[in-house]
Amino acid sequence: MRPPAAPGAPAPGGSAPGPSPWVLRIVTIGLVLAALNLRPAITSLGPLLEEVRDGLRMSGSVAGVLTSVPPLCFALFGFAAPRLARRFGPSAVVCAGMAAIAAGLLLRPFVGGTAGFLAASALALMGIAVSNVLMPVIVKRWFPDRVGTVTGLYSMALALGTALAAALTVPLTNALGGSWRAGLVVWAGLAAVAVLPWIPLVRRRDPGTGQAAAGRTTRQAPALRITRSRTSWALACFFGLQATAAYITMQWMPQIFRDAGVSAGTAGVLLAVTMAMGVPLAFVIPRVAARLKNQGVIALVLGGCGLVGYAGLYLAPAGGAWLWALLLGIANCAFPLALTMIGMRARTGAGVVRLSAFAQSTGYLIAAPGPLLVGVLYQHSGGWGLPIALMAGLLVPQMAAGVLAGRDRTIEDEC
Repeated sequence: MRPPAAPGAPAPGGSAPGPSPWVLRIVTIGLVLAALNLRPAITSLGPLLEEVRDGLRMSGSVAGVLTSVPPLCFALFGFAAPRLARRFGPSAVVCAGMAAIAAGLLLRPFVGGTAGFLAASALALMGIAVSNVLMPVIVKRWFPDRVGTVTGLYSMALALGTALAAALTVPLTNALGGSWRAGLVVWAGLAAVAVLPWIPLVRRRDPGTGQAAAGRTTRQAPALRITRSRTSWALACFFGLQATAAYITMQWMPQIFRDAGVSAGTAGVLLAVTMAMGVPLAFVIPRVAARLKNQGVIALVLGGCGLVGYAGLYLAPAGGAWLWALLLGIANCAFPLALTMIGMRARTGAGVVRLSAFAQSTGYLIAAPGPLLVGVLYQHSGGWGLPIALMAGLLVPQMAAGVLAGRDRTIEDEC
């Protein structure tokens, strides 16, 4: 029997040794800190949307445009992520993404006017977009035998960051003198911290990105025409529809509760409850999904919870507010399910890169009109009946797409 190789020694057959434990720890810390910053730019705005509208003198339609900016930016910049990753490496791109988030959040409350606010928001959202696409890629490359576990870990951190921004923005605003600008700018500090663990990784070669691997990717890439895969389209539709529901919830749910007589602080906490449901479930769902041959049943259960939550939001928004927040929080856990399926529906690293970019960018294009349409319906109907009916109606095709995307097959086979 051959004795085990010493740490850092070449593996049998001449292959390079795996990354050392301390490097994996840094990658894990970087993933968690990056995930914490992928939503506060959005959920910190929801509880203060009314104050921001008043401060910048926005109409309801313009506010609807503002709520549609995140998915639109994610779609546009997400398509660029694979090319940037091939040129600079995924770690370097995520590092730059965290810096862009910090800069955008620092600038947007103070640049003045709606156009400046949108431009600074777009800078932060650009950083979020490329990081969104590359997180599954980094997990697949650094932790190929623990995709479900590590996906669950960073999904849980993402949900935690989402919930913290929703719950703490109003109290922080009050503590800082009541200025919505101060309440929004504090989240730039969290993004600045997230840059730090990626700095030592920028100059390290990610696993599987050596010259030989790059050559194999280049030779195989033309054969993988992802638009010919039914699974990739189903996954893109599932991702897009769940993103539509998530961004409508993040941007408009506090306003629904406020219009029903709930205070601004409580409305922010209710949104935080919805987002906080993703903390435990975002860790559990990927692990369960990775053990199942077909993940469609999970998509059906999550969609069913959403239908009940929307029905309650229409019939008794204030009376059952806490229950509806819990049910909608369960429904929003379709996001970690989608991320897990991205890792499972491709066999190779190159396949995951392409599927992640295609599913997320196409999905966010699908999601972009949703928050805007809700804002227009709300302004012209004078109530929340039509917007809530739209939200509930979109869950039906989402569940159908989830069933199709959850089938046990890979895009390499279909292409």
